[in-house]
Amino acid sequence: MELDDFRAEARTWLSANKQHAPRDYGAILPPDFRDEGMAWQRRLFDAGFAGISWPVEHGGRGLSPDHQAAWIEEATLAAVPPFINMVGVVLAGGTIQMFGTPEQQAEHLRPIITGERVWCQLFSEPEAGSDLAGLSTRAVKDGDTWRVTGQKTWCSNGRIADWGILLARTDPDAPKHKGISFFLLDMSLPGVEVRPLRQMTGGSEFDEVFMDEVHVPDDCLVGPLHGGWGVAMATLTNERGHIGAMAIALGRRLEGVSDVELLTRGRAYQALGQRQGPVASTAASLMKLGITELMFDIAEATADDAGAHAMLAGDDTASLLAAPGGRIAGGTSQIQRNIIGELLLGLPREPR
Repeated sequence: MELDDFRAEARTWLSANKQHAPRDYGAILPPDFRDEGMAWQRRLFDAGFAGISWPVEHGGRGLSPDHQAAWIEEATLAAVPPFINMVGVVLAGGTIQMFGTPEQQAEHLRPIITGERVWCQLFSEPEAGSDLAGLSTRAVKDGDTWRVTGQKTWCSNGRIADWGILLARTDPDAPKHKGISFFLLDMSLPGVEVRPLRQMTGGSEFDEVFMDEVHVPDDCLVGPLHGGWGVAMATLTNERGHIGAMAIALGRRLEGVSDVELLTRGRAYQALGQRQGPVASTAASLMKLGITELMFDIAEATADDAGAHAMLAGDDTASLLAAPGGRIAGGTSQIQRNIIGELLLGLPREPR
């Protein structure tokens, strides 16, 4: 199908069906939106707008990544979620397609895009910070299972997830990037405990996950043993199509901005997103870092404009309290600066 024809089809369908969608919650499914998100994903699947670039044999439509990017942009314009959550459809789904066995693909891919299963990401740890490879969660071979023990934090969807993608250390004697493996974790297994993390906004969007001698079947290992770092890096770069949507969302946020300096910066980042196109690259770090800082400054300016009202509960206060989180979520600002310095500017690597 031609890209323009697909866009027209998507726009028509969204116009007729967006009243059935949950609010546009973005890439991460809020815990109290699980049922609505699952129902919306099923509606997308039935209409042919789920797994657009996935193989037909796994329930997809077999179109190109450009068609998938177009769908995300059209959904953003319509102010509806493009899928149930990014962790499942983009990260878990993309990884299982690239590295999964035929049995893993048959087991997991179709339930991801039908909305039958919600996924979470079990990468970050409290002691590792931005150094993802510094993780200490252990997986020890025990017959035909792996005994997994450790703690993960900042886990989106943890308490409502059916499955998770997990990084664990399988060779403690290897260099830290070499001794990690990638697993699929059934969140209902004995020994998995999920606790909500209370944020300063008063909400609990994220969770911490504790694993105590969790027996994970050997057939849940994805990719090569001790080769999980390469699998994870492929997972985290499998986000094609989100730059255009980011530029659209930024445009909406700028509609209420009167400060000329902030507005000028925002328009510059919009132009950068349009120049980049739908394919993620290291230039995406410029967008991530710049928009994060811009959103923080906009939140501060909006609260200043609100005056004393900003000290009370309300949208302006909530935005201000949530703004610092953008410097951590999706790759910290420090990591983005490293990427820009080393990969774009050619500066020496940070001392290890």
